[in-house]
Amino acid sequence: MPEENPRSASRYPEGPLRFVIPYAKDGPGDRMARLVGTKLAGRLGQPVHLDNVPGKGATVGTAWVAAAPADGHTLLLMASPHTINPSLYRDLPYDTLRDFQGVTQMISMPNVLVVDRSFPADTVGALVDYARANPGKLKYASSGVGTPSHLGAEMLKTLASLDIGHVQYSGHADAGEALRKGEVHLLFDAMLMALPEVRAGTVKALGVTSASRSRLVPEFSTLSESGVPGFDFSPGVGVLVRSGTPPAIVERLYSEIRDILHSPEVAEQLARSGAEVVASAPPVFNQHLADEIGRWAEVCRAAGIFGMNGA
Repeated sequence: MPEENPRSASRYPEGPLRFVIPYAKDGPGDRMARLVGTKLAGRLGQPVHLDNVPGKGATVGTAWVAAAPADGHTLLLMASPHTINPSLYRDLPYDTLRDFQGVTQMISMPNVLVVDRSFPADTVGALVDYARANPGKLKYASSGVGTPSHLGAEMLKTLASLDIGHVQYSGHADAGEALRKGEVHLLFDAMLMALPEVRAGTVKALGVTSASRSRLVPEFSTLSESGVPGFDFSPGVGVLVRSGTPPAIVERLYSEIRDILHSPEVAEQLARSGAEVVASAPPVFNQHLADEIGRWAEVCRAAGIFGMNGA
């Protein structure tokens, strides 16, 4: 890593920041970036331009940041695909760990395992028993290979030794509609998207995917405690910068974002959406990223999709 320039770090930021969102507009990650980016601009005294650069499973925008100057003026919003893509793509145009420095994991977002309302099971344990008694009969929906909805179900299949079929849809909306119509039996859905359907009675919730119960819906048991020991899947959203960014700048960004996340207004807004504030320090976040890459590699190998895509 290059030596830090104390004068440069003390004058940071020296101009506008660019917050690259490697996803389309209006998704959970995009909303998170806009919430934090707007407030970060006020705290840093410089504009924060939010740029959606989607494409190829989030790799296009990520590669753009990997080639940016290591001066803390270009930020990357990362979500689960950042740690899953090393297992899906044979030749990424960047090194996921070497080329990026973690600033903070802002939040984790537990998913909810939902089933169609006529499904003959009301608990995770009953679902597991039913699937084992009827191998190959059940189908789960996903919004694409390598997405959280896909890999969450593959983790369930591996940990519980289940034979469940996969039906891929073109996006979240189509997958959810297929579940409501009874075309498939189960779906791992983001809590923000699942709760309105659960409360409307169009689907049933069997449990949350995090290691501990959600403060938003404490009545929902975890998969780990109710039939699938060891299940822990909470997609995270965080901020990265280019590797080589001066540590003082990384620390400044971390402290500002941490304070934003813990402000009463933002914390309340995140809690209503089912997000859990993490605000991890840079070294902790870097280790988490390395651990997640290894964990998803195991899941992708078990699912037979390791290295299935070209860059």
